[in-house]
Amino acid sequence: MAGSSTVLSDSSIISKLDRTLLPIERATAILSGLAAFSLMFLAAYSVAGRQLDRTFLAPFFDKIGLMDGPLPGYVDYIEALMPLIAILGVSYVQREGAHIRMDILVGRLQGRALWLFEFITVFCMLVLVVALVWGSWAHFDRSFDCARPLCSRDSSIDIGLPIWPSKLVVPVALSVLTARLLLQMAAYARAFVLGIQSPPAVPLIQSVAEQAAAEAEQLKEVGK
Repeated sequence: MAGSSTVLSDSSIISKLDRTLLPIERATAILSGLAAFSLMFLAAYSVAGRQLDRTFLAPFFDKIGLMDGPLPGYVDYIEALMPLIAILGVSYVQREGAHIRMDILVGRLQGRALWLFEFITVFCMLVLVVALVWGSWAHFDRSFDCARPLCSRDSSIDIGLPIWPSKLVVPVALSVLTARLLLQMAAYARAFVLGIQSPPAVPLIQSVAEQAAAEAEQLKEVGK
C-alpha cells in the first residue's frame, strides 16, 4: 500500500461491532509480538550457552543447570512459535489496511465504484479464508487425540513437543480474520447503498500529503 490508513468510528452498529472486535485483534497481535520476542530470547540463550560451554565458567553453569550448552530442542521451539508469529496478527493488520496490495487501480476509484471494488475483493478473500479455516481445522483435528499422552498424535522430532497447539493457532487466527472480513463487507455494502463518502469500520487510505501531515502531528505530540 502506498500510504497509511485510518479507521473511522461513529454510532452505527457496524462501528460498535468494529470496536468490539478490535480488542481481540489487538490481543492476538500482542501475542504474535511476544512470540517473536521469545524467539529472539531463545536464540540468544542457545548461542550464549554454546559459547559459555567453551569457557572457564562452564563448570559453574553446569552446577546450577543453566547455559550448560545449546538449548535442547531449539529448532522444535522455532517450529512451534512460527504459526503465532506468522498468522496470529493477520486480522489486526487487515483492520488497519496494512496488507500489501496494488493501489494503481484502486487509487483512481472514488465513491460507489471504490466501495463496490473493495466489497468484491474482500468477498474473494473471505472465500479463500473460509476454505483455509476448514482445511487448517481438519489438519489440527488429525493431530489432536485426548486418548493419547498430551492429547497429541504427533510431536516434534528432538524433544517431543506436541504439535497440535501450533496447528490450532491457524484456524483460530483465521476465524478472527473471517469475522473481520464479514464486518468489512457489511461496511462496504452499506457505503455503496447509502453513498457514504467516509464509511466507518474500514481502512481509508491516506494520500501522501495526508500521511505526511499525520506524521508531522505525531512528531509534535512527541515533542511536547
